[in-house]
Amino acid sequence: MRLFGPLYDRVITWSGHRHAPRYLAVLSFTESSFFPIPPDVMLAPMAVSRPERCWWFALITTVASVAGALLGYVIGYFALELLLPWIEEAGMLREYREAVSWFNAWGLWVVLLAGFTPLPYKLFTIAAGALNLALIPFLVGSFIGRGARFFLVSGIAGKVGPRVEPFLRRWIEWFGWGVLALAAVVWVMYRGSG
Repeated sequence: MRLFGPLYDRVITWSGHRHAPRYLAVLSFTESSFFPIPPDVMLAPMAVSRPERCWWFALITTVASVAGALLGYVIGYFALELLLPWIEEAGMLREYREAVSWFNAWGLWVVLLAGFTPLPYKLFTIAAGALNLALIPFLVGSFIGRGARFFLVSGIAGKVGPRVEPFLRRWIEWFGWGVLALAAVVWVMYRGSG
């Protein structure tokens, strides 16, 4: 079953669209506050297709992501009680509670870590608002953590991507199914540990 090849081709096509930077900004903004798909899935192909603009794409992603983090903070600050049933329905209540406990243990350092890793950042932005953490340090930490991640992804994709793209395209089905299987194993192990 060919799933990842056509999807890969579609993403590469979209990444070259003249409005792609706008779409990237919207995706980055929404992912930091409520949307589940990380902007890396659009950022990396855009950097591969236009490596001379990789740093610009990383900046767009970072700024929009931090603006979305501010929205997540506001949601957590003003509307946590309304949002908690949705978080629970999405099966992420445990993760939200872990984010809160991490903030209680390490404070704003968690923003740097969560911003850089593939953890669901929206849970951390909402938790930061719910806990009424200092806003300016939260935004600075978000900018550093998210910026480090997106500049790294975009830089690697822009420098290495054009050389490995033909190889990746050839093996995308195997790679895609392998990543999916690995994610399923990690998810089962993570769910089983609680």
